[in-house]
Amino acid sequence: MCGLSGIVSADPRQVEPAVRATARAMLHRGPDDEGYEQLPLGRGERAAVAGLGFRRLAILDLSRAGHQPMFNRETGDCLVFNGEIYNFRELRGRLESRGVFFRGSSDTEVLLQALSTWGEAAVSKLNGMFAFAFYDARSRRILLARDPLGIKPLYVAALPDRLVFASEIRAILASGLVPHDLDVAGIAGMLAYGSVPSPRTVYKSIRTFPAGHMQWISSAAVRGGPEPGPKPYWSFPWEPITDDRENASRTVQELLREAVGRQLASDVPLGVFLSAGIDSTVIASIAREFTPQVTAFTVGFGSDHGEDEVPLASATARTLGIRHVAVELDADTIPEMWHDWMSGMDNPSIDGFNTFAVSQRLAADGVVVGLSGVGADELFGGYSTFSRALRWSSLLQPLSYVPRWMRAGAVDGLGLVGVRSGAVEKLRDLVVGDPSVAGIATALRRAVSNGRLEAMGLASRRLGLGDDYLDPARSEAALDGDPFNTVSRVESSHYMRDTLLRDTDSNSMRHALEVRVPFLDRKLFDYVSALPGPVKHAPGMPAKMLLREACKGLLSDEIARRPKTGFTLPIGEWMKGVMREPCTAAIEHLAAQPIIDGGEVRRTWCSFLRDDRSLHWSRPLALTVLGTYLQQNSPVG
Repeated sequence: MCGLSGIVSADPRQVEPAVRATARAMLHRGPDDEGYEQLPLGRGERAAVAGLGFRRLAILDLSRAGHQPMFNRETGDCLVFNGEIYNFRELRGRLESRGVFFRGSSDTEVLLQALSTWGEAAVSKLNGMFAFAFYDARSRRILLARDPLGIKPLYVAALPDRLVFASEIRAILASGLVPHDLDVAGIAGMLAYGSVPSPRTVYKSIRTFPAGHMQWISSAAVRGGPEPGPKPYWSFPWEPITDDRENASRTVQELLREAVGRQLASDVPLGVFLSAGIDSTVIASIAREFTPQVTAFTVGFGSDHGEDEVPLASATARTLGIRHVAVELDADTIPEMWHDWMSGMDNPSIDGFNTFAVSQRLAADGVVVGLSGVGADELFGGYSTFSRALRWSSLLQPLSYVPRWMRAGAVDGLGLVGVRSGAVEKLRDLVVGDPSVAGIATALRRAVSNGRLEAMGLASRRLGLGDDYLDPARSEAALDGDPFNTVSRVESSHYMRDTLLRDTDSNSMRHALEVRVPFLDRKLFDYVSALPGPVKHAPGMPAKMLLREACKGLLSDEIARRPKTGFTLPIGEWMKGVMREPCTAAIEHLAAQPIIDGGEVRRTWCSFLRDDRSLHWSRPLALTVLGTYLQQNSPVG
């Protein structure tokens, strides 16, 4: 896992200094090595120049043979690549049978040779997490591509005479070639959901490169000519698999074992993120079969805030016979860690503090690769949204013929006493919003209601957004007649991609830690996604039923029956206590911005301080995070 960047420009003088600046901004992503190459894009007098930069975190083939940008000596092709290709050994064998010679043992060289041999068709053969830029010497074009689920980040700023791309937003800004103008629609989306919904960022000129897509970049990108946009090479499966639950259970266990085994490939130490739930426990159980010396890490917050996951996780580690490390957060350590977390954010988000904390400890212990259980809840139905979305949709769809103003008035007339104002506002949005299963599942992820955003001067229609504060062109992969899989796809393409995966990458790479997610292995994900909902869930059965059945032989009965505990840090208490001063400063900075109604920002913060029962801490945290981010990322001069 590393950091890549590139610039395409009609002015060759600006390329190398700008690319090297982007690489310096990503030192934390790749402390082991750096590289730069400049290449011609197009031919003739109107040819542009492409510069490729790289920061390396060495994981496979620690020698110079893994240096990037990496060249194919036979073709002149060049590659910068962030991520891991888990089926690289299989692909290497196929390429060697075609006479391809390899000089090292890295997956980067396999990817380079695959692209040189098969062209863009190689992308659909990959099982891994990746974002890359491949320079095709014959056509003098660059191919950008990103993995199907968006595990690895890639951002692009396309301006009239230059194009900049990188693994981080801050790296693009560090180039000095991209304006810092804010995208108010992206900011509104961040407040609405707690993180910025793709494809937007908080900057007008910078967009998220879409997951599961690829795009050829030619000289036309900076010469005003027509340039095709990103095109998909992957989508959610539409043809259902007809396996019954018994066969599906066996297949899931087999595919999960294979996935963990593939993702343990490493020439550096590994660790496992271990919670009290079954997802990470399954991964730890399989990992210790391949690597008995693996260490498990768990975040806790001490006895001052009630029970956390440490005791259960510790008991699980003892049962598995693996070393366990508890990362205890307390009033003495939180302020400095909170500051480091906020200052390291590449994209403003209310999620990820626990990942930041545990990643810091893994890195301190010399661990370079961590395995996480992210993806299991989305695949197997671990969230309450799976049941709530169907229940709410069944209730609200018959009312869809009633005018919205009447539905809103009905909620306002309920006179709900003792209920948080935020919960009432969320109920109002549900009742007047899209009553489909997909619409409800999306609405249940809201952090700040429509009414509060409008009071802040961020009305969705004025910003060109839909009523749900998402881009109108954005669509979720809903399935008629299969509400379970509809919710699964909404969660995977929204909350998982735009929050969990993005924040996991950002918060772990601040400590030069690569996090792998076996539940999102291509073969496993495609198989489980194609199973009909009733195979994965049945009324009256516990959440993640199929996963529990598939892993009966891997878990004790006590662990297999353990309900989803969730992991909620006492953020609200910290904001009113040890972190009150910096939070207040962030609120004041945000309130002073001309893009937002400062009075409403301050009223929200004061209401939270007076009585945190009036609204959930996620709303003031979203304001605090945004204020801090804007303060720390304001352009100088």
